[in-house]
Amino acid sequence: MREAVVNGVTIVFREEGAPDAPALVLLHGRTADHNDWNGITQHFAARHHVIAPDLRGHGGSGRPGDYALPGMAEDVVGLLDHLGVERATLVGHSLGGVVAYLLAMRHPGRVDRLVVEDPPPPLPVEGRAPIVEDGSTGFDWRMVHQTERQFLAPDPAWWQGLGRVTAPTLVLSGGPSSHVRSEPLAERIPGARLVTIDAGHLIHVSARKAFLAEVDAFLDQGGREVS
Repeated sequence: MREAVVNGVTIVFREEGAPDAPALVLLHGRTADHNDWNGITQHFAARHHVIAPDLRGHGGSGRPGDYALPGMAEDVVGLLDHLGVERATLVGHSLGGVVAYLLAMRHPGRVDRLVVEDPPPPLPVEGRAPIVEDGSTGFDWRMVHQTERQFLAPDPAWWQGLGRVTAPTLVLSGGPSSHVRSEPLAERIPGARLVTIDAGHLIHVSARKAFLAEVDAFLDQGGREVS
């Protein structure tokens, strides 16, 4: 485990694979940390320089009290700068997927390929149950409340910004078993490919073999594939 101070926040991160291999960043979901990718980091490290950070407010990273989602995306850019990585493939689950697509729209030149696993699209949401704190300590509850407000009422500019994503993109949907409908992302991001794996929200946990097979096939493609 290593750490870096970016944007005034300490970001803890894990690295695996050869430092001179193509960079691949794994971004965990809300309330998780880099350990959510255990077993998956090793798979990708066979041919990538894998970087798995704890996003701000999670795990061992700092808890600054400010959890604007674009700021989380800038943390990842800052970490890449710290490591001297010019371009990377991004793989993000749920909250991490939102961070990944915000980064891809704001810094298209930094993203080789984009994989988003069952992330909420930046569209208004109604009818979600209120957040109830349960005493968990592995993350900052302020982060949960602040990100929830952004999920419910996202900045309208984010939806427009998806049209600026230039990286070849794979959208993985958890299907009817998931509480998230990520399909609109594939319609909005130019040339994105949609794959549905009916495994619920935690595809990389509930259907790891299928998840890895789809991501590997996508990373092996030479160009953009339109769904």
